[in-house]
Amino acid sequence: MNYAIIFRILGIIFTIEALFMIPPLLLSFAIEDGATKAFLVTIALLFAASVITRIFSAKSLRITPKDGLLIVSVSWIFASAFGALPLYISGSLPGYIDSFFEIVSGFTTTGASVMENPEVVAKSVILWRSMTHWIGGMGILVFTLILLPKLGIGAYQIFKAESPGPVAGKIAPKMADTAKKLYIIYMIITVVLFLLLLLGGMTPFDAIVHTLGVVGTGGFSSKANSVGYFQGAYIPIVLSFFMLFCGTNFSMYNYLYKGKIKNILEDEEFRTYYLLIFFAVTLIAIDLFINNYASFGKSLLDSFFQASSISSTTGFSNADYDLWPTFSKYILIMLMFMGASAGSTAGGMKVIRVVVLGKLIKREVIKVLHPHAIIPVKVNGRILNDEVIAGIHGFMGVYLLITLLSSTIISLSGVDFLSSLSTTVTMLSNVGPGFGAVGPTRNFAFYNPFFKLLFCFLMLLGRLEFFTLLALIPTVRKKKIV
Repeated sequence: MNYAIIFRILGIIFTIEALFMIPPLLLSFAIEDGATKAFLVTIALLFAASVITRIFSAKSLRITPKDGLLIVSVSWIFASAFGALPLYISGSLPGYIDSFFEIVSGFTTTGASVMENPEVVAKSVILWRSMTHWIGGMGILVFTLILLPKLGIGAYQIFKAESPGPVAGKIAPKMADTAKKLYIIYMIITVVLFLLLLLGGMTPFDAIVHTLGVVGTGGFSSKANSVGYFQGAYIPIVLSFFMLFCGTNFSMYNYLYKGKIKNILEDEEFRTYYLLIFFAVTLIAIDLFINNYASFGKSLLDSFFQASSISSTTGFSNADYDLWPTFSKYILIMLMFMGASAGSTAGGMKVIRVVVLGKLIKREVIKVLHPHAIIPVKVNGRILNDEVIAGIHGFMGVYLLITLLSSTIISLSGVDFLSSLSTTVTMLSNVGPGFGAVGPTRNFAFYNPFFKLLFCFLMLLGRLEFFTLLALIPTVRKKKIV
């Protein structure tokens, strides 16, 4: 393990995080909200840590896949540890563990919160909390790749871990070029959404907070009632479309820029994602209307918003869906498990895995009738190799195992079955709010510190898709491969 290069990249990440804290620092100084000292202390500590890591750093930038995995894992942990300091030092939350939970939730774009009322917290702290969504959505390490164009053979390992999905697709030959194009797309979507929200009557502060939450598919709001605070249909509709856009594989936008519309329409994950959303919205709207919702128009609006929010794992809410009929809640739970597209900022299992799983089931059914048939599994006309299929099987198995085990542990806190299950799923899928005790009108503050730390681990597992962290377990790393 090349610890010297790990220290070097960590130092760069600390510097980047410190620079990202400058906007909330300036806001705090300008409006005198009482959090200026908290940001100054944190920025000073980050720069000090950056200097210290450079003492142990190496000149060579070539790293191995193992180095890449360790860099990804420790970067998320240390970035969260430092990122929690402004919340803790400013007194925005009662303790460091709560602050750490909040920022892990931010960086992993989960959006689960222990903050009782964000409207009474310093605006600079709320801005920083939402910025962690934007930073974590694309991944601070993808940004690092832009600064390290000569990173070497470990670069793809970092990119793969930072781009959740069964296959990390490149849209440019070099990692640095891919990172640049991804961030250009990311920034364009951010600016467009921000301007549209301003046109909808949001204040600049509310607009930037909700823009960062949507583009990073995180879900932290500046309002206690989330999007339900805003009146009218314009803002929920705009946010709904952009949540879906940010749950779409960003490679599709590269195709759009190049005019390759056919490639987008022929992409199986793209078609399946939007088809599933269409059916989910339709079924929920009908179910709500039948069960005496205000009107069919309101049913359609709320179903579209919540289906977009849950499937993209953003986690915003404009209604208390925990009060919806059982059928509608069941659909939302399915969307919570599934998530959105690979190569997006969303969490969950990813639609592409659902597509492949359906093809595998179809193949096994055919083989019952034709035992000797050789039937390759194809996605977008390409045959998937055994390694990818085995990886999908492994992911599904680990997801199910961790869900069952974690739900059992969480039930020891005294919450009911639905609350313990939805807490686990919302953490692993990086959704945010769940059902029952952790529904859209509640938060996670009532859990004790042990469970909050467990949730931090689950959020990191989900964001890094299990294997990045699990591969660092000593018994796994030392296993001899024949």
